[in-house]
Amino acid sequence: MLLGRLGLETARLPHTDRHGLVYLDRGRLSVEDGALTFECAGGGGTPAGDYAIPHQMISLVLLGPGGSVTQDALRLLARHGAGLVAVGEEGVRLYTAPPLLPDFSHLARRQTTLWADEKKGRIGVARRMYALRLGEVLPHRDIAVLRGIEGARVKEMYKLTAQRVGIKWQGRCYERGNPTAADLPNQAINHAASAIEGAAAIAVTATATIPQLGFIHEDSGQSFVLDVADLFRDQITVPTAFKAVKAVQKNPNLAIERTSRRMTGEVLRREGIIAGMIDRIKMLLEEPHE
Repeated sequence: MLLGRLGLETARLPHTDRHGLVYLDRGRLSVEDGALTFECAGGGGTPAGDYAIPHQMISLVLLGPGGSVTQDALRLLARHGAGLVAVGEEGVRLYTAPPLLPDFSHLARRQTTLWADEKKGRIGVARRMYALRLGEVLPHRDIAVLRGIEGARVKEMYKLTAQRVGIKWQGRCYERGNPTAADLPNQAINHAASAIEGAAAIAVTATATIPQLGFIHEDSGQSFVLDVADLFRDQITVPTAFKAVKAVQKNPNLAIERTSRRMTGEVLRREGIIAGMIDRIKMLLEEPHE
């Protein structure tokens, strides 16, 4: 990462250059001699050490558990148009909005234009989302029909994934008023889905798109976040949740919530999922095509 510049030849932070994201945890973000620095104690996603952070090249600092920040650091970030958000471990939660959004609006404007065109734009993006998930472009142009097809495919996906991982699956069941009443697989899906939604919220924030304007989800204030998170349900959410169930069954001392979120966070970091979400958002908001 930027070898030979700013003392970063020894740094091994999970920095994604093309998106300008940097994840820091268990340390202190401050300013020394006019430069942004991070003193890390280690033990988390960031190795122990002192790092010089190239504030001119980042758009968003993701400050994880155990992280602290000085007023000087916030002032420096603001001066250079970079934001800071507090997140859960490996980005499974978004706790705060950045003080400054990215200095562009083209994605938000494009999202608004597509969303407002219900007959072509909105259904066009929804069809692209379903195509990404289902592996084929469905000919239907009624959102209710698309939701029905997706629902049937998801049921089958649950069953096949459970068989592959080796756990018992009795169907999707969730009570908002009593979430712990569900069996382990359903609890694990809820926790993994919540973690993926946290990552999607970070991606939506980083792209300055509008959380309320979803193309498949409609009523939630986080509708677009839910849309983005669902793009990774088959790939990450359900397989990771069922693997967490398997781990808890082997070791009953493990808690299903912590295990599900930890395993999901590991996948987010290892596979660069937040960067992938940003790429998906940009792709989806291009001109929809058949």
